[in-house]
Amino acid sequence: MKSIIRSWPVIWAVLAVVIGAGALIVYATKLNSAKKANTNAIPVDTVKRGPLTISVTISGTIRSRQQEVIKSEVEGLPTILYLVPEGTRIKKGDLLVELDVSKLQDSKVSQQIIVQNADAAAIGARETLAVSQNQAKSDTAKAELDAQFAKEDLEKYREGDYKNLLKEAENKITLAEAELALATTKCASSARLLEQKFLSKMEYKADELSMQRWASSLELAQNAKKLLIDFTYKREMTKLTAAVDQAAMALERVIRKASADIVQAQALLRAKESELERQKTILEKTDYMIGKAKMFAPTDGLVVYATTGGGGGFRGDREPLAEGAAVRERQEIIYLPTADSVMAAVKLHESSLDKVRLDLPVRVTVDAVPNKVFMGRVKKIAPLPDQQSMWQNPDLKVYNTEIWLEGDGSDLRTGMTCRAEIVVDYYPDAIYVPVHAVVRVGGKPTVYVPGPQGLVARTIEIGLDNNRMIHILKGLEPGEIIALAPPLADAAVSTEPQNGQLPPSPGMTFPQTRPSGFTPPTGREGRQPGQGRRGPARDPSADAADSATDRTPTGEGRRGPNLQNMTEEQRAAFEARRKQFEAMSPEERQKTMDQMRQGGGRRSRGPETAPASPIQP
Repeated sequence: MKSIIRSWPVIWAVLAVVIGAGALIVYATKLNSAKKANTNAIPVDTVKRGPLTISVTISGTIRSRQQEVIKSEVEGLPTILYLVPEGTRIKKGDLLVELDVSKLQDSKVSQQIIVQNADAAAIGARETLAVSQNQAKSDTAKAELDAQFAKEDLEKYREGDYKNLLKEAENKITLAEAELALATTKCASSARLLEQKFLSKMEYKADELSMQRWASSLELAQNAKKLLIDFTYKREMTKLTAAVDQAAMALERVIRKASADIVQAQALLRAKESELERQKTILEKTDYMIGKAKMFAPTDGLVVYATTGGGGGFRGDREPLAEGAAVRERQEIIYLPTADSVMAAVKLHESSLDKVRLDLPVRVTVDAVPNKVFMGRVKKIAPLPDQQSMWQNPDLKVYNTEIWLEGDGSDLRTGMTCRAEIVVDYYPDAIYVPVHAVVRVGGKPTVYVPGPQGLVARTIEIGLDNNRMIHILKGLEPGEIIALAPPLADAAVSTEPQNGQLPPSPGMTFPQTRPSGFTPPTGREGRQPGQGRRGPARDPSADAADSATDRTPTGEGRRGPNLQNMTEEQRAAFEARRKQFEAMSPEERQKTMDQMRQGGGRRSRGPETAPASPIQP
């Protein structure tokens, strides 16, 4: 009995092991059954083989390839007084548009007054110049005479007046000396006669006084000559020389002042004449704009409003043309087609630039002409995005593209809505699958093939796509079954290095459109599979994976989280959410994804395109 009691723990342990093993077997059986049920519930499709057309479909507008453009040449924002009805057949010289230029007419009257005042100012400046020139000539002549007279006065004194004064002083000295000698002789004779009592004393005194008077006169004459030579001559020469210098400087001042007055008068005249010409130009421009208020037809044609024929599939910011509407300068108002040749004006999204190139064949259908297809060619692709579309939506980059249609286009009219299918390539015998069946796993295009234990990933090589079917270059055979709803978690989470680089961190995305070892092609012959004219084409499977993983039920961002940066709790929670998502049926999974998109919004990936039908370009 004791031995049996002692063996109870062993028995209970054995029973626990047996029960646990049974539970595990039951759980594994149910899990396999659930996996098979989920695998059987996933929609599948077969790999097809046949003709495949790679094309880009865009909406656009029919326009004439050759047309006369009627533009407004009036400044400001004049309103339309008269506008010919759209669609009218007009003849050359018919009135098309008349603008309101009443403000310009009032401005013309004011401008005429300004021109008259400017003309009067120019005439006054011209007369002022003539007066300045005359006054300058008179002042210069007078200053030249003063300078000449100063030189002559100096020469006259030096060669004439001084010599005459000097001669006169010398004559006075000679005369005084002769008179003094005579008076001295007479006085001596009178003295002898006085001693002999032949003269009276009074007579002797008279002769003595005469001798003294002439001695004094001689002394005065000698002093006068000395003053003339030592003082008067030097003073007069300095004075006259200074007068000559002053006259010369006065002449220079007069010449400079006269020149300055003339230059100033000439500058004033030029300014007034320039102002007159400017005001005349403004008046002529006003007359020109008044004359351009009425716009006449330069040729015969059909009237098409610019707001009607200038479309490209996108709404503009201009209101429809009508009487009373305001138009700005250089705004296009009316188109007059001059030939029957037409084209389709479309706006090519930047996502399709790598596919489309010049001279590609295009199939155009027009809503107004049902059951008829017009063929054409891509003839022009704008080098820069359309500024109008960028202004309305900075995230939208479209390029204006012209598609020239074959034939005369007699059935088409400018402004008709059309749909252009640009045939990028055509494969008469190609292997293809639906584009949403391909995802990128580890940066490589991958499809999922049903197997005994569930879905099996298979790496493939892809080419171009038409947004509906994608060309399979390698990895699949016709008739094979593939899953149309591949596991999104495998495409969203990839912790393995890609091309030798570390996986992206959370919040960081890297484009995976260019394969490793990519070499830019030099032409159509050198294009590698999946590449376009401007580089490698965007793989549609990547877009499908991106669309599916933009917002996953795991709550992580695009491309999935980086598991290496998570804590253990975060990693366990993420794995739980991922397994819950994988265990859902396709309907539940799609419903969950739709709810997530409605909550977070869907990212725009460019204009939608319709499926292309296989045609021979």
